[in-house]
Amino acid sequence: MTELERLIGAKREHFLEELKEFLRIPSISTLSERSADVQRAAEWVAAQLRAAGMAHVEIVPTAKHPVVYGEWLGAPERPTVLIYGHYDVQPAELEAGWQSDPFVPEVRDGNLYARGASDDKGQVYANIKAIQLLMETRGALPVNVKVLIEGEEEIGSPNLDGFIAAHKERLRADVVVVSDTAMQSLTQPSIVYGLRGLVYVELEVRGPERDLHSGGFGGVVHNPAQALCEIIAALHHPDGRVAVEGFYDKVRPLTAEERAIIAQTEVSEAEWRRLTGAPQPWGEAGYSLRERVGARPTLEINGLWGGFTGEGSKTVLPSKATAKISCRLVPDQDPYEIEALLRAQIAKLAPPTVRWELRALNHGYPALVPLDSAAMECAVTAYERGFGARPLFLREGGSIPVVATFTQTYGAPVLLVGYGLPDDGAHGPNEKFALECLYRGIHTSAILLEELGKRTPEALRRS
Repeated sequence: MTELERLIGAKREHFLEELKEFLRIPSISTLSERSADVQRAAEWVAAQLRAAGMAHVEIVPTAKHPVVYGEWLGAPERPTVLIYGHYDVQPAELEAGWQSDPFVPEVRDGNLYARGASDDKGQVYANIKAIQLLMETRGALPVNVKVLIEGEEEIGSPNLDGFIAAHKERLRADVVVVSDTAMQSLTQPSIVYGLRGLVYVELEVRGPERDLHSGGFGGVVHNPAQALCEIIAALHHPDGRVAVEGFYDKVRPLTAEERAIIAQTEVSEAEWRRLTGAPQPWGEAGYSLRERVGARPTLEINGLWGGFTGEGSKTVLPSKATAKISCRLVPDQDPYEIEALLRAQIAKLAPPTVRWELRALNHGYPALVPLDSAAMECAVTAYERGFGARPLFLREGGSIPVVATFTQTYGAPVLLVGYGLPDDGAHGPNEKFALECLYRGIHTSAILLEELGKRTPEALRRS
């Protein structure tokens, strides 16, 4: 047993209680009434970075929620590693199906249940503790480290690109580490090498100036809720393909080699049913479940409302109806081009009996990470030692727009080293983080920094 492993074993309870402190802070970035809690979470992260030995730590305000930045640059001629994560979380209410209060962390069957446990507080914490343990065992870090933890990822990081542009030289690094993804399983680690981009819009359809009595006006006024449903139903073909003209024009085809890599992480229909609770799969024909999730673009309805939704009945013809729509994008799709194509398609579909407005909320570019880089070799070694098995590679269906920003800004390799599991329930009720993922994640993160420290900055940048 190494000194690192011994220390992690001795501090398990301490790590658990400390992470619980973090998870008790309801840092919900989308709710204005939680702004003080978001600030409190930023201060908690800053205190942890100082305790870990960062030489310089500050909380930097933005137009909404602050960025926490820390650095330790005491390894001359060694590589510089930029570690990214986020301390904000999605909304969570007990009534949404949680078995326990989402902001009162609870351990059940080896899992820590709380909002943000996996996405992303547990993973952020693992990286900070890895830094702290290396400082305690070595007295210094094997690499220069810069840490950037933001508070707006769950609302699309509206101020992060501006922050990076304003601090471009300060944040410059030879490799970027992002821990905000999941592995295949505890016994079979995996590394995400692809992320989808995102377009998120809100479509509002309006009809009469005010809600009307459906008995007096039904049949002579085109119901906006019905018109909205007619529009969004026409955005897909019956076979599951997106029916937006030009939507697939720039989609990069999958090579036979990449399909073989993706096939290594394919899930069975039985496992798919266990994860989703849905009766059977749906989606674009000709592609496996993994390919549909990580390598094909989609259009999803994320929310739909209009008219009376309270208890009992109210025979109202609503004046408006609204839908939230997201498109997950793959290389080489441009989110702004896809928004324009979607807008044009809706213009063709919308009948003259209603008025409509499409409001763009978020944009993010897709990203692919090279598999044959020196940095990736270090990540593979870290997982082999930390989790006891060679990792597989997979493309993730989610979006982390800052990955593309880092790639475009610095040309540095980005390592997506996540420690979550597919059934962690991120964004849903009963989100969890396996305690073994926490402890092994701390160990793996420390090994990764050690392995990166064995390479020269030039060798990492060449990748």
